[in-house]
Amino acid sequence: MIYDVKAAALLEAGDLTCVIGARGGDEGGVTRENRHLVGAAAGVAALVPVYYLTEAAARALRTSNAAFGPAPAALGYLAAVAVIVTLLTAWPAAALGCGIPLAAAGAVFALDLNAALGVAGSLPWAREGGLPWSQPNGVPWAELSEPPGTMAGMTGLYTIIGALLVLSALLPGRLRSVLGR
Repeated sequence: MIYDVKAAALLEAGDLTCVIGARGGDEGGVTRENRHLVGAAAGVAALVPVYYLTEAAARALRTSNAAFGPAPAALGYLAAVAVIVTLLTAWPAAALGCGIPLAAAGAVFALDLNAALGVAGSLPWAREGGLPWSQPNGVPWAELSEPPGTMAGMTGLYTIIGALLVLSALLPGRLRSVLGR
């Protein structure tokens, strides 16, 4: 039951964002801590598609390089990663939630490749050839000894993307993405 007359009028008008502000506090709205928690959870959830799409792009680039041909699939995968990363930069907690684990994965690949391959080999879809979707011709993405994340980790893509996400979260609000305003 709404006890505040101003909030009730705004609710009837359909302006839900103003209702939270009209109540004069966070007792009915989302607290700052909850927003940070939801943002961090969204960033961790975005880690999975960013990880696998970046790996797919790296493998498509390697395949096209070996075949001396174009790589439209790699461009599509990298464009999808760019869209996700752009959305994450609008929310600093989400950028940190995705960027820190991604940069850490890149650091493990750079410092101890055998340990990184062991961890990557325990990820989902590692036994099916590396990625959650199959290639158009049904061939696995890679040999079973090359778990998901190997190409993107060894080339430093995870480190670069993770570092950019972390740096975007550390920027002052006025320098962040337009989406965050």
